[in-house]
Amino acid sequence: MAEQSVRWGILATGGIAAAFAADLVDLPDAEIVAVASRSQESARAFAERFGVTRAYGDWESLAADADIDVVYVATPHSAHRAAAGLCLAAGRNVLCEKAFTLNLREAEELVALAKEHDRFLMEAMWMYCNPLVRRLKALVAGGAIGEVRTVQADFGLAGPFPPAHRLRNPALGGGALLDLGVYPVSFAHLLLGEPDEVVARGVLSDEGVDLQTGALLSWESGALASVHCSIVGGTGVTASVTGSRGRIDIPSGFFHPDRFVLHRDGRAPEEFTADPADGLRTSLRHEAEEVMRALRAGEKESPLVPLAGSLAVMRTLDAIRERIGVRYPGEALGEAVATVTG
Repeated sequence: MAEQSVRWGILATGGIAAAFAADLVDLPDAEIVAVASRSQESARAFAERFGVTRAYGDWESLAADADIDVVYVATPHSAHRAAAGLCLAAGRNVLCEKAFTLNLREAEELVALAKEHDRFLMEAMWMYCNPLVRRLKALVAGGAIGEVRTVQADFGLAGPFPPAHRLRNPALGGGALLDLGVYPVSFAHLLLGEPDEVVARGVLSDEGVDLQTGALLSWESGALASVHCSIVGGTGVTASVTGSRGRIDIPSGFFHPDRFVLHRDGRAPEEFTADPADGLRTSLRHEAEEVMRALRAGEKESPLVPLAGSLAVMRTLDAIRERIGVRYPGEALGEAVATVTG
């Protein structure tokens, strides 16, 4: 792709779509050419807000728009398979919000569609594109704390959320795990890869979604990860990784940190802070920039957020759901059963 503006389509008009669009508007090499919603009124209001010329009241029109280089799918995760699949089949490249899909089967179908149509596909795991998180990963990979022994990460919101809220709605893939728990699980995967065993416990709502979930992930290397998510209690949203020769702590907002502290045996703690030039810690622009870099390079997936990694995370999320007893409407019996042991 030539060095020119990448033309984006936005599918859905909720809060995350608005946040992403706001960051795209500030990128000189990005252009939002169209937005789609199942409501023409919602699409038109979003288009007016962000100066977008085309507002579609259906997904099919957006998918068919040949002027779009890549579509950002920002629906609830229950609709990711349908929305992203529609765009891929129509020949569009896709950046799809996380959790990637409801389950591994759906994720595998999207990856297969991307390969069949020779299109770019990436999960919008913006944490992996964050410069400070990338620095942390490089330090760990470079042996700064020795061999990784444990990883800890939590993400909890205080709530309370009413039963009608999307986080409590099984039909929308509700519950703490897919909305919040995907971050702690993905953080553990980033540093240790896919676990060999999964043990989990959850507290379920009357609707059958998880209000809070804790999981212990283990690897044959002897490493362990403790991950927790909740929609009934606000946590510190912290993370740490401990190795044989030190530790790294992220004191708050681990998935979009503004700083972390490296503790190495026999040395004073070292603090690493975000570069102000990288923008706000809540910015989604880093993942947008990675998508545009990959498209210009002719890549079909991002090395920062590889599809194999997204599938591995979905396998782990499936395994956790199987252990806590959460199944979403329309899932076949045993569909969420992962191959991970435990």
